[in-house]
Amino acid sequence: MSKVPSLSIFFMGAAAFAGFLIPIVLFIYFRKNKKTDISPFFVGCFIFIFFFMILETSVHKVVLGASIGANIKNNIVLYAIYGGAMAAVFEECGRLFAFKVMLKKRMDKDINALMYGAGHGGFEAAAILGFTMISNLTLAAMVNGGKMESVLGNLSGDALSQIRTSITTLATTPSYIFLLGIAERISTVVIQISLSVLVWFSVKDKKSLFFAALLIHFVVDAITVIMTGTHIPAVIVEAVLAAVAVVAALFARNIYRKEEN
Repeated sequence: MSKVPSLSIFFMGAAAFAGFLIPIVLFIYFRKNKKTDISPFFVGCFIFIFFFMILETSVHKVVLGASIGANIKNNIVLYAIYGGAMAAVFEECGRLFAFKVMLKKRMDKDINALMYGAGHGGFEAAAILGFTMISNLTLAAMVNGGKMESVLGNLSGDALSQIRTSITTLATTPSYIFLLGIAERISTVVIQISLSVLVWFSVKDKKSLFFAALLIHFVVDAITVIMTGTHIPAVIVEAVLAAVAVVAALFARNIYRKEEN
């Protein structure tokens, strides 16, 4: 069984650390430097958990587990449209619910939109990058420590196939790819904060901004799925995502400066 390179393990550790550090740094920065309220951050965390990790994931299990699911997963364009639409609808409706209901009394401070985005995007970074890398590190340690054979002996069928695929992926993936996860999360957090600004002001006075947020979210996710699914080099994918993040941030900043109290 191939071992996982030491450099890959080191970069996985760095990525895991970054995944948990991102929300902490964002929270401290917005609280100390921008004087935001605390509650929007944790509302953002809750909305991501409930609307994405629970509601959206449940829909995926039903749709992709049905007969139509195979058709969607086997067609990259359909899968991109489906995935982008689901992510946009659930997360942006989550923001809408947060601002109209949970943070209704905090709408007097526009800077709270950024704190909400920090919670939403920050928790996503911890969940997707932090915990994923910890899982990878655990598996890599078992592989390199020679402890996987006994585990594999107790598995069969799909479970065995999946774990073998995971081991092969960890062993053969270029080490630098694990570091790119940090860049991806930073870009994603910037986009999440930008989208939060758009939905915030859509609730306050410009309804059309909600549809702008939906469209941006859909396009970002759909393009990412297509680029990844067509095996475009990861460096190019992350460069495109970073460029989109910059454009989204500039657009959101322009809206913020025009509309803030």
